[in-house]
Amino acid sequence: MNIEIDINSGFCFGVANSIRIAEEEMAKGEKLYCLGELVHNEAEIKRLEALGVEFIDLDQLQHIKNAKVLLRAHGEPPSTYRIAKENQIELIDATCIIVEKLQHKIVCSYEEMHEKGGQIVVFGNKDHPEVIGLVGQTHGKAIVVSAMQDLDEIDYSKPVQLFSQTTKSEKDYNAIEKEIKHRLSATGLDPELAFKGKNTICRQVAKRAPHLKMFAKRYDVIIFVTGKKSSNGKMLSEICKSENKNTYVVSSVEELQKKWLEGIMSIGITGATSTPWWMLEQIADEIRKMFD
Repeated sequence: MNIEIDINSGFCFGVANSIRIAEEEMAKGEKLYCLGELVHNEAEIKRLEALGVEFIDLDQLQHIKNAKVLLRAHGEPPSTYRIAKENQIELIDATCIIVEKLQHKIVCSYEEMHEKGGQIVVFGNKDHPEVIGLVGQTHGKAIVVSAMQDLDEIDYSKPVQLFSQTTKSEKDYNAIEKEIKHRLSATGLDPELAFKGKNTICRQVAKRAPHLKMFAKRYDVIIFVTGKKSSNGKMLSEICKSENKNTYVVSSVEELQKKWLEGIMSIGITGATSTPWWMLEQIADEIRKMFD
């Protein structure tokens, strides 16, 4: 049986950097809080908790004073920084540089659209921490769309600037952009003048899609490893399923089923940008044990 781990899988730069920072801070032996889950992977969160990282939510942040708090790669709205300042909290800012640049772009675009009476639209998941941070840059005024049915929230008599959550599907973004342009035209506005589409999907994430399509075709079975809350994991695993019907999604070794692999000659193991490399190796080792 041939078992191969996808060398292009594992943490993206932003997540890897935030975890490195957390580990370095814990090595100092000081108390460290982290606002929200550092990565959407339950097993990695447990590992970090074992190191001493304490994860808190926004309500808890408001009652903490004179402490050290890590901000994850997803980014935060301006209100988080105000709370930290008021409570004399030392922030360790691990916001991904790509998300940071996106936030700055949205601030500039919001000011422009505010003057023109236009709208900022973000293609993403409303409850995703990155999107919450992006909407915060617009004082809560940005319209969030996650699917075609959400496009009715937009006023097509006004100009639109469209952005995307960095981990969304490029194919889905393009479909949303095309439909917004069509609806603007239907109201008599010229999309060339009334619309600006800014594909802000992370290039590192976008490149994984075409690679995964080729990777998934090469094996009899694909084991896709991802946390249950990972938006990126859902998107990438669907790509694998579209190319290989024998794709199974797991979040731990306990979810592996031997019957998936019986009589199989080749197995490809891959994962989301929030999946640690050690988990991929753990899955590979477990499969080997099953067939020893």
